[in-house]
Amino acid sequence: MNKEEISRTFRISYSLKNTYRVNTILYSLKQIPLIKKLLPAKIYGVKELKIFANILSAMWEVASVFIWKLLYFVTLVCGVGAIYSRLPSDEVFLHVFLMLTIIGFILNTHLFNPTRDKYYAIILLRMDAKGYTLTDYFYRLLKDIIGFLPMTLIFGLLNKVPLWICFIIPFSVVAGKIFYSAISLVNYEKRGKAYNENKLSIPVWIAVLLLLVITYGMPAIGYVIPEKAVITLLIAFIPLGLLGIRKIITFGEYRQVNQEILAQMLLQLDSAKNINKKSAEKMISKDRKISSAKKGFEYLNELFMKRHRKILWQSTRIQAIVILILVIIAVIFVKISSGISEETYGLMIQNMPYFVFIMYAINRGMGFTKALFMNCDHSLLTYSFFKQPNCILRLFAIRLREIIKVNLLPATVLGGGLSVIFYMIGGSGKLFECILVFLSVISLSVFFSVHYLTIYYLLQPYNPSTEVKSGTYFIIQFITYVVSFIMIYIKLPVFIFGILCVAFCVIYCVVACILVYRFAPKTFRLRN
Repeated sequence: MNKEEISRTFRISYSLKNTYRVNTILYSLKQIPLIKKLLPAKIYGVKELKIFANILSAMWEVASVFIWKLLYFVTLVCGVGAIYSRLPSDEVFLHVFLMLTIIGFILNTHLFNPTRDKYYAIILLRMDAKGYTLTDYFYRLLKDIIGFLPMTLIFGLLNKVPLWICFIIPFSVVAGKIFYSAISLVNYEKRGKAYNENKLSIPVWIAVLLLLVITYGMPAIGYVIPEKAVITLLIAFIPLGLLGIRKIITFGEYRQVNQEILAQMLLQLDSAKNINKKSAEKMISKDRKISSAKKGFEYLNELFMKRHRKILWQSTRIQAIVILILVIIAVIFVKISSGISEETYGLMIQNMPYFVFIMYAINRGMGFTKALFMNCDHSLLTYSFFKQPNCILRLFAIRLREIIKVNLLPATVLGGGLSVIFYMIGGSGKLFECILVFLSVISLSVFFSVHYLTIYYLLQPYNPSTEVKSGTYFIIQFITYVVSFIMIYIKLPVFIFGILCVAFCVIYCVVACILVYRFAPKTFRLRN
């Protein structure tokens, strides 16, 4: 391809992505209650709104180059790395970053990522597959370099990593991705099977899990990969990447590769509803002997809970078992380790807000509400009696009780385990604080249970195909994530945090019931 063809292909590639993003922005604006009333019915034909959406799209394109890299370093690299305070910060930084980079080679190649814009360009518009794939691929790699460079300089220098290493890290990351992609292309030529980063095999997932254990497990027991070895590997990636570029540029079967992985993507998209329905049906009990002696909404609820026990309880039980195993390991570690109590007590007493994010991550509220809609409410919402204020509030209270019970299982194990650990490492003289540790975890579990059920009733985001069609729902979900994430960096004493959690949970429950009673009769409805 000459320069003009490359430039033309890139313009078309970016135009496709931008058009898709602009339409998504306009659709999302139309879903926000307070804004949609001000917008015209034919929103996609308004020039001024399109210009506004294009500006937002361009701003996001630039911001996304840095935002995800910032979150990556703040959470996975430096955030978790801060736990290993007994080891030199530069060694921990390099160890964690190297291992996560290797995992990134596997999970985020850029070259084998089936996306809608690839489908539009290569399959529908019949663009040159090689030209489109390569321009898109190298553009993404360029964004990686631009995004990583300031972050590695900032966070690397903060962790006392030499400046020259911070500077070469972005190029090492990109070179490693190129080399791994080249190996995948060679494997395709030999075996005829395209690598699809969205559909990894079980052996690959096992390898990723083992790498994660090495990433965070080694520092936990006081070991990291030697700094010289990390630096040697990072430098070695660069010549390997240069070798890989030749293979990527000369490879001639990009259309076949893209057709294979895009066909898999389309098959997944087209059959997603059927797969979800069939898998859900398999999890629903068909035992005709299931019955209930209760009446009214209690009868409806009990039948639902009994028939959907596997859907609602299976993952929760797995969570509880995993947490219990981790708690036992932690208790044994605290028991046999000398000199850990004072340091761990100091960390724990100030970092309880960290568990806001953990409880956000393990809460089953979203899955519970989706199961409610898919297997119950999508039919009942066609009846007017089901949307009466008294009926809504009554069933809301019943369902709230059930969702709290589901989420309390792992929360109780986690809260009880933390209280025991807290007691062992220095809280034996502060029994009230040990109790508050337990109550704060329970309160967080209750809060997220109430939160997810409330926004389900107030927004009802699903259409009959269980697709989320509410921009406001997405916004609230995002805000919930951001606030939970920010709590990782908040430091509060156990006493204050525990009291605030309990008080906030009680107030939120009361406010949620009032909001549901007043607004749900209008908002709890089927979406088109």
